[in-house]
Amino acid sequence: MIEKDKRYIYMLAFFYSMMIIFVVSIPAWFYISVEKKSYHQSRMQNLEYYAYSVQKSIYDFSRTKIHVFDFPRSLFYNASLYDPKDKKIFTTNTSIKNILHDDNYIHKKILLNTNRLGAKYLLVSQYFSYKDIYTKAFIAAFFLGAVIFLMTLFFVKISLRPLEQLNRYLRTFFNDAMHELKTPLGVMQLNLETLRNREDSKVLRRLYNSMQSMILIYEDIEYHIKHTHVDYKPEKIDFSHLLINRIEVFRDLAKVKEIEIQEDIAENIILMINRIELQRIIDNTLSNAIKYSDRRRKIFVKLFREGEKTILVIKDQGVGIKNVKKIFERYRREDTVKGGFGIGLSIVKHICNKNNIDISVTTSEQKGSTFTYTFQPRK
Repeated sequence: MIEKDKRYIYMLAFFYSMMIIFVVSIPAWFYISVEKKSYHQSRMQNLEYYAYSVQKSIYDFSRTKIHVFDFPRSLFYNASLYDPKDKKIFTTNTSIKNILHDDNYIHKKILLNTNRLGAKYLLVSQYFSYKDIYTKAFIAAFFLGAVIFLMTLFFVKISLRPLEQLNRYLRTFFNDAMHELKTPLGVMQLNLETLRNREDSKVLRRLYNSMQSMILIYEDIEYHIKHTHVDYKPEKIDFSHLLINRIEVFRDLAKVKEIEIQEDIAENIILMINRIELQRIIDNTLSNAIKYSDRRRKIFVKLFREGEKTILVIKDQGVGIKNVKKIFERYRREDTVKGGFGIGLSIVKHICNKNNIDISVTTSEQKGSTFTYTFQPRK
C-alpha cells in the first residue's frame, strides 16, 4: 500500500477514535461531576471528623487541671484557634496567612463553648484540589482512546486487506502489460519511420501520428505507475536541444490540424533535472495545446533565461480552460470528447512540485491558454 493510502488509514482511525471518545465523553462528564461532588463530600467529612476531635480535646482539657494542652496535630490539616476579638491564639501552620479567603482550601469553622484556652472558635483547613480526579480521567481517556484507535486501525487494515491484494495484482498486471507493450510499440514506430522515409503519404502520416499519441499515453501511464517506487534522479540536460527535438516530434501531429508551431528557443540552456520528467512536462503541455486547438491555429513555444531562472512558455490559440484550479486533478478532462485518461497534467503538477518548478496558467475562453514553467536554480 502506498504512503498516501497509509496516511488515509491512520487519519480515518484517528477521527473515528475521536468521534467515539466525544460520544463517550458526554456520560463521562456527568460521571466526573458526580465524582467531584462525592470527592468533595468525602474530604469535608474527614475534615469535620478531625475538627470535632480537636474540639473534644479542648473540652476534655478544660475539664482537667493539666497545665499544658497538647494540641492534636495532623500532617493533612491546618488548625487555628481564635479569641472573641478574632485574634489568632494558636495555629499549626504559621506559613499560611488569610487561609480563610484562599480558594485552594476547604474549611470547617466550629464555635466553641467557654474553655480554658479562651478560644471563641476553631478553624480547620485542608488544601483541596480536583487534580487527582482530572488525572485519573485523563489517564482513562488516554488509554480508552489508544485502545479504540488500535482496534479501529486493526479492523480497517483487515477490511482493506482484500483491496491491498487486488491492488498488488493490478500493479503486477500493469507492469507486465506495459513491459509487453513496449517492444511492439517500438517496432511499429521504427517501421513507420522507415516507411515514411521511403514514401510520404497521408495514410502513413496518420498512422505515424496515431503511433505518437499511443507512445505519449504509454509514457504517461508508465511514469504514473513507476514514480512511487522509482527514483528519477536529476541529470545534466541540454534543455534547448531536448525541446527542439520534442517540438519536431509534435510538429507532425500539429500538421494534421494545420496548426503551426512557432518557437523562440535560447541556445545552450542547461538544467539539472531528470530527462524523463522534463520530457513529460514538454510532451503533455504540447499535446494538450494541439488537442484543444482548432484547425489552422498557432502554438508559440519560448525558452529563455531570466537571471538564474529558466522559463518555458507554451501558448496556444485554443478553446481556453473553464476551471484552471481543477485541470491538475487526476483523471480530470476539460473535454471528454477529446479522449485521453486525464492524468497528463496531474503528472506535470507532481513533477513541478518535486523539482521546485513554479507553474502558472492564464487562459481566456475561445482565445487560448498560456502555460508558464519557471525552473528555479538548484541549490
